[in-house]
Amino acid sequence: MYIAAVILSVLLALVFLAAGAPKVQLKGAVPDGLIQKGLSSGLVRFVGLAEVAAAVGLGVGIWWQPLGIAAAAGTVVVLIGAISFHAKKGEYSDSATRGAAITPIVLLPVAVAAAVTLAASL
Repeated sequence: MYIAAVILSVLLALVFLAAGAPKVQLKGAVPDGLIQKGLSSGLVRFVGLAEVAAAVGLGVGIWWQPLGIAAAAGTVVVLIGAISFHAKKGEYSDSATRGAAITPIVLLPVAVAAAVTLAASL
């Protein structure tokens, strides 16, 4: 069970680090596509910081499992927020934006599985 927890944690950490790092490093104005969706630069940076913190927590959580469980639970919260945001903006019904909007739906079971396997291997 521990090997599955490590694999899921590393996979999730890499995805969240890749998604969060550019948002944290955002300089200047937010791109026009995000402004049209109602996102400010501060909110984009905050979401990026939450994603990077989750990635770090998942990485450290491999050795200290209570932190990993908390980080995995945090990723579940972030992903549920992302799913609700995309649904509110109607991105699941638009074929042009559906591809990117599906990502949190795909990652949600991975985050839940990471939290469950980390808790089970404790």
